[in-house]
Amino acid sequence: MTELDQAWSKMLDDAVLKAGNSGRQDVLDFLRLRSANDNIRKIGVGWLFDTMIEIAGQAVRYNHQITIEREDPHNFARGSSNMVGSCLQLRQGVRCLTIEAGWARTPSDGIMQKGSLAFARISHFGMPKYGAEFRLAHSESLPHWLAEDDSVIDSSDIRQHFDLFIGS
Repeated sequence: MTELDQAWSKMLDDAVLKAGNSGRQDVLDFLRLRSANDNIRKIGVGWLFDTMIEIAGQAVRYNHQITIEREDPHNFARGSSNMVGSCLQLRQGVRCLTIEAGWARTPSDGIMQKGSLAFARISHFGMPKYGAEFRLAHSESLPHWLAEDDSVIDSSDIRQHFDLFIGS
């Protein structure tokens, strides 16, 4: 957890205590929902990055020379909104695969469209038409990463991006 995340968590905990002590049930409910959604976001982004790292790790075992770098915190633009999250970059020679994932954390960061909890962007250096954007959204059972056509993203979709990255 970064210092920013720790400070934010402490501020939310303090606000929950203050709202509870002052009898502000509406504020308390909002802060609890916000905390629950933040946990879902962290788990969703974690799954996305962990899946790519696991796939890359398998390739490294078969002698692919891949460098993996993670930047945390990381900001990126989505429309006129600022997404705050993490960035994962995989490099092999001149090839680079970048995954950015995050969400608008404060009102000044902008809005989350389509009821999304988080957004992710996959970029292939030098091959922009192969990039993709995903959104993390609630569903009937568990939250899912969804493609732009609302199809559910799973590890095979992540593997396709990795396979394109290594050229297979």
